[in-house]
Formats: sequence, structure tokens, C-alpha cells
Amino acid sequence: FLPISFMPGNVGRLFGEFGIAVASAIFFSSLVALTLTPMMASKLFAKGIQRGRFSAWVDRMFTALSNGYQRTLRASLRHSWAVLCVALLVSLGGFWLLSRLPSEYSPVEDRGAIFVGVTAPEGASLQYTERYLDQVEKIVNEEVRPGLGKLLVVRAGGGGFGNYGGGGAVNSGRVILRLYPLGTERKERAQLIIERLRGKLAKLPGIRTTIQQTGGLGNRGGGQAVQFVIGGPTYDDLVRWRDIVIARARENPGLINVDSNYDARKPQLKVEVDRARAADLGVPLDTVGRTLETMLGARKVTTYVERGEEYYVMLQAKAEDRATPSDLDNIYVRQSRGGGLVPLANLVKLREEGGPSRLNRFNRLRSITVSAGLANGYTLGEALKYLQEVARKELPAEAQIDYDGQSREFRKAGSALYMTFLLAICIVYLVLAAQFESFRHPAVIITTVPLAVAGAGFGLWWQGGTLNLFSQIGAVMLVGLAAKNGILIVEFANQLRDRGIEFKDAILQAAATRLRPVLMTSLCSVFGSFPLLFATGAGAESRKPIGAVIVFGVSLSMVMTLYVVPAAYSMFARGSHSPQY
Repeated sequence: FLPISFMPGNVGRLFGEFGIAVASAIFFSSLVALTLTPMMASKLFAKGIQRGRFSAWVDRMFTALSNGYQRTLRASLRHSWAVLCVALLVSLGGFWLLSRLPSEYSPVEDRGAIFVGVTAPEGASLQYTERYLDQVEKIVNEEVRPGLGKLLVVRAGGGGFGNYGGGGAVNSGRVILRLYPLGTERKERAQLIIERLRGKLAKLPGIRTTIQQTGGLGNRGGGQAVQFVIGGPTYDDLVRWRDIVIARARENPGLINVDSNYDARKPQLKVEVDRARAADLGVPLDTVGRTLETMLGARKVTTYVERGEEYYVMLQAKAEDRATPSDLDNIYVRQSRGGGLVPLANLVKLREEGGPSRLNRFNRLRSITVSAGLANGYTLGEALKYLQEVARKELPAEAQIDYDGQSREFRKAGSALYMTFLLAICIVYLVLAAQFESFRHPAVIITTVPLAVAGAGFGLWWQGGTLNLFSQIGAVMLVGLAAKNGILIVEFANQLRDRGIEFKDAILQAAATRLRPVLMTSLCSVFGSFPLLFATGAGAESRKPIGAVIVFGVSLSMVMTLYVVPAAYSMFARGSHSPQY
């Protein structure tokens, strides 16, 4: 469990305490088992144990089970290669199933909050955005109330999410909805509410809306899950590549609200001053610039104090006097010689054009980020795989592909967890090799790990789950839980061999004797994980993958270990040295 604590990024911050806590709990549990438990047994059972009817029945059941197990085990040991081949096929089947499962960073949780991002066209005014926000607020109130939740924030200006607006842009806004806790006042899941709202808000003309649940694992709520970054030499090239990716992305029904953070449609009014005419008329250039700033923009000229509060005095033309370019005819500038007034329209030329609102860079490269949300049932892994295939087939070699936001965390976490899984297996193998003073015995024990991971794949498939951060953490836990069964059998077989018992008889006797502790410890792990597997309510989406991995992984490993470990031991450990006990 300790390797989990040294993982980088958000995964390490999330599971660092988990790895240390579990490892510490196991250490103190071992200490208690070696000290306190024997002492208590010597005191509590000093006068013997009186077994009731139930205990006697359990003993008879285990005795019958052990006898039947020995008969089947004796037959299986005559065909050890066949047993190992079956184990290999089960393992390969489980790993194939894992490779077919959809993958994502973390499951979408019902966290009781919904974010609605609103983006108006480039150049839209604050009043335009507020007018549509009022309509969004009305729709949200109709669909959510009564009994589901309440609005917390309705804000225009700087309210976009992901690549939509933000940074104080007046053409963006946000609506934050807080839902009542699931299972109390609210019976409907947040995802159903989102789907209903998405259909209603999509009918509003003139704006784009994005609806997201609050993000988990340190991800900001409302951000688009898919963040596909395209880097290149010039923005003209990037725009062509972006258009290809967006066109293909919009053909995929699993991707919704596809957009980018580059938009060259922001209306711009370029003012070119006729310097020669201004000089002939005696109008300084700074006078022209200051007049344009004051009348069409706004200029802070002074402050005043009212009831102890200081306020800015802003100088600006009336809204109706600065609505169109022709309003320049009504603006005059004063000559430096003589003090006469000259119409500003005689000194400037206007040119209307569109341009980008901002130019982005990523990893010091010019870049454009294509963002998208995920439809219900479509995972982040599937989305990124689709976009990677589009980039590989249709973008030139000089196009640089990268990821941002949750997509970047997903790729980092996946590679880190696979390395952690391999590291955990290596550490377990080396520790066992030191304890058994042999390289063969740990190899026999490690054969249980692929079986457990295969069981995890079957469990996730049965549950309809995904490969995500939580299911992968559960797979790392399986390394220790699965190896335990093999240790019980191999360790006792070595003891019997040291007592002079013949090799095959030692295997049979060790497996039959360890049957009860193997079943008891495994069933404790399985039943202890049932609350995770059948979890409901808030956070259940993250607990269920761990429960499915542990329940099915330990169950399959428990059954297969009873035959695979003896078969592997008989095939590979016959001439091995066993430590003296």
C-alpha cells in the first residue's frame, strides 16, 4: 500500500494519507495479532472451549468441505499444467475485458450543485447578456423548483466556464444552483435534472449554454471535461487544424458543446488618424486620443466623498450618443491655435473588422484548445481516444497535441497508477523473496494477482463501471489481498516439507489445513466490501468501483487460489530450498 503514497499530482495528494493509513493499520494489526491476541486467548480459553450446536455444525461443514476439497485437489494435481492453463485463460479473459472497459478520470458524482455557463456572441453588451440570463433563470426556476434546490448565484460578466468567456468578459455569465441532499428532499439525481435543463436551454437563440456538475478531486466545477490542445507555428495553421478537429468532434454524438478558446469574430473598430490633416488644422494627436477615450470609453477624472465613502467620477458620453460609428460626427476637438472646434470625423477614418479576443499559448507554443462536454454514458477515455485518432489521421506531422484540465489529469493519473501497480507487485515479490529465501516461492504466490485483477475486470463489467482512479486504486489493493492466500498455503507447505513429509503430501495437507483461514479471511474482505458495492446516496459513484474490484477480485482469487497455487507449487517448487522454521 505504501507506493500509493508516493504518487505525483492530484492522485498523490488524494491518496497519500490513504496509503499511509492502511499501511499503519496493517502494521499495528500485525503487532496486536502477535502479542495481545495470544495473551487474551491464553486467559479467555484457559478452561477450554465449550462448543454449541451452531459451532459444531460449522465444524462439520468445514470438515466435509475440506474432505471434498482434498479429493478434487488430488485429482487436479495430476493435471497441473491443465490447471495453470485454465488460470492463464481466465487471467487473459479478465485483462481483455479490462481493456474493453471505458475509462475516465473519476466517476461523475452527484455532489448537489449544478453550474450553468452562458456565453453570448463576441461583442455583445452587458445588457444583452443580462436579458438572456433572466430567461435562463426563469427556465431553471421552472424545472428545478419546488423541492429540488435553490439558486445561489446569477451573475453576468466573467461568468463563463472552461473556454467560454471568463476574465471579466461582459458577454458571459453564470448560474449556480445548489440542490438539496439526495435522498432527503430531493429524490431525482442531478444528471437527470441536467439533461432536462440542457434540452430547454438549447432552444434559446443567441447564446450558448454549458451545464456541468461540480467537479471532484480538485477539478473546478463547470469546466469542460475534454480539453484537447493543438499547438503549432502560426495561428492561421492552428485555425485550419482546429476547424478539422471541431468538424469531426461534432460528428460524435458523445461530445456536446464543442467549442474552442479562439474566436476571430470579436467586432473591432479600428481608428486611423489622418496625421497630416490634424497637423494642418492644429489638432494635437493626444487630444484626438483623449477625446476618443473620454467620449466612447470612460475616463476617471476625480473622486468625491459622500457619507464617508469615496466614489470615482467617470466622464463618458451618453449611451445613445455613442451607439454607432456615425456618432463621431457629433464629437468635436479643439484646435491648439485659435481654440476653434473641428469635427472628429474630419480627422479619422474608421474600419470595421473582426479579430480574436485573446491569443493563447500552451507550453510556450501558440495554441488553440478544443473543449467539449460529455454526453451521458460517454467517458473521457473514449473521447480522448477519438480525438487522438482524428489528429493522427487528419492533422499534419507538425501539429503538436497536448491536454489541459481534467484531460491532462486523466492521462497523468493513468500512467502513474499503472507504474504504481507494477511497483507494488515488485515490492511484494522482493519482500517475499527475502522472507522465503527463495525466488520460486514468491513467483508461485504472485500467480494469484492476475486472477484477482481478472476478477476485478469481471466485477466492473457486471456493474457497468469504468476504469477510473478509484477502480485502479482498488486494483493496487488487490496485490496485497490476493497474495495473502498464496502465502498461507506456501508457507505451511514449506513447514511440512521441513518436517520430512513427502512433497506431494505436504501440498495436499497444507492446502487442506489452510482452507479454513483462506476462506475466513477472504470472506471477511468480501463481506466487509459489500457496503461499498451496494452504496447509495452522495458519493456512491466513487465507492462502487472500489467495492466491485475488491468483492469480485478477492472472490475469484479465493476460489482459483485453492487450486492454482498448489498446482504452481508442484510444478515449480519441487527442487526449491525452503527456510528452516
